[in-house]
Amino acid sequence: MNGLMMDFPLTLSAIFRRAESIFRRQEIVWRNADRSISRYTCADFAARARRLAAVLLDLGVARGDRVATLAWNHGPHLEAYFGIPLMGAVLHTLNLRLHPDELAYIVNHADDRAILVDESLLPLWEQVKPKVNVPIVIVIGATKPVADGYLEYEALIAKAQPALDLPDPDERAAAAMCYTTGTTGNPKGVMYSHRALTLHTFGLLLDAGMGLRENDTVLPVVPMFHANAWGMPFGAIMVGAKFVMPGPYLDPASLVDLFIRERVTLTGGVPTIWMGVLQYLDANPGKFDLSLIRAMYVGGSAVPQALIEAFEKRYGLRILHAWGMTELAPLGTVSHLPPALDDASDAVKFAYRAKQGRPSPFVEIRARGEDGLVPWDGKTMGELEVRGPWVASSYYNRDDAADRFTDDGWFRTGDIATIDEDATIQIQDRSKDLIKSGGEWISSVALECALMGHPAVAEAAVIPVTSAKWIERPLAAVVLKPGASATPQELKAFLAPQFAKFWLPDDYAFVAAIPRTSAGKFKKSELRDQFKDYQAAE
Repeated sequence: MNGLMMDFPLTLSAIFRRAESIFRRQEIVWRNADRSISRYTCADFAARARRLAAVLLDLGVARGDRVATLAWNHGPHLEAYFGIPLMGAVLHTLNLRLHPDELAYIVNHADDRAILVDESLLPLWEQVKPKVNVPIVIVIGATKPVADGYLEYEALIAKAQPALDLPDPDERAAAAMCYTTGTTGNPKGVMYSHRALTLHTFGLLLDAGMGLRENDTVLPVVPMFHANAWGMPFGAIMVGAKFVMPGPYLDPASLVDLFIRERVTLTGGVPTIWMGVLQYLDANPGKFDLSLIRAMYVGGSAVPQALIEAFEKRYGLRILHAWGMTELAPLGTVSHLPPALDDASDAVKFAYRAKQGRPSPFVEIRARGEDGLVPWDGKTMGELEVRGPWVASSYYNRDDAADRFTDDGWFRTGDIATIDEDATIQIQDRSKDLIKSGGEWISSVALECALMGHPAVAEAAVIPVTSAKWIERPLAAVVLKPGASATPQELKAFLAPQFAKFWLPDDYAFVAAIPRTSAGKFKKSELRDQFKDYQAAE
């Protein structure tokens, strides 16, 4: 016997209509390429998103066609987030930090029909253009006449009539896609359905997720071209929160200015962003009041416990650690402190918050080791596997990547983790970065987070190097803070109380900077290449 309830489609269109009808006066704000600030209402946004839908239909874009964006976080990009799927096409965000050859591969693999590109990014697009076949190119933010063959976004929007009475797409139809930025092999496309993104938005809005509210002012530092900006644009529009976007300016001074100017209450970005903000605040003691920020979500890579403590003890700012992946749309876990630890010591609380937390509702987890599924004992490491309604079931046109999914339908994340008895996960490493020394596993992530707790250390990355005796040993690449000094002996002594002796790096390389991926994570593949001939001390 079936229930007698409406079969109402779970679509981004329904989220859009809610905002359009209920939150018409709410503000949407962004910083432009010339550093000026633009703002309009949600009603303005909704009308322009409908005009964009009409423009694309008039240009011959069909349902299911991929429409790419090559853009920073700003109003027109938010319009694309909804206008493209509203008319049945697929939003395809392109990572503007990738090499032109990699972008060309992605555009060709996705078979993009059209692209919306920022004027400031046209030099990058011009390097990609000869290698692809995209018939429709629309320039956002044009300050001068566009080249022949290109169209100008504002002129198109001004002439179009809002597309009304658009049919709701099927909830299982593709709404958006994003390509992974792995360090090995070609990028892989993740195709999100309307249903998946809608359910992910509900998960994001729960207190067990990010807990967005109508009275929040939300600023995603994480780019809108990366993993849907963690779903924050969809979540903020759904609850009617004020939405602020930083444009191309992600430096600490620009971010802090927006936090204060727009009275931001909730934000999110990768650890390297917050390391920079902390250094900026420390360099300007007492100058900035960020007390309105109630939550700073951090993901993309492990957050050093020292960073969590520094923000809270020095500035009263609360970092919340999260974990996710492009394949999870991307939210997987959030490290909210459980009630059982309400009366625990600060040391215990901070140690817990440095973990990645418990899975979001409807995200199920397990971990697999060499001998099968590992126990939830907080000690045994295994590759984390996940499943849920917003988890990818396969990659777009990549049958060769089927081994990333188990026979019983779980996604193999490639992250090595422990799971404790209360389902709290702690990511120990990526499988390719885990160090096996003398037959024992060493977590590079744990060593990095501990090293970055040293007062002289700004950044640290740990990689395996060849050892004649132990096969592999950890090498720590360390960036010191300006004016600070530390010796290898001092760093090793700092780590010694926290780890087993065989975990401790014997070698330390002091470097000017740690290479980063396009998402701001440490790019260890470049470090491994740099030190490929390095022989560990015995």
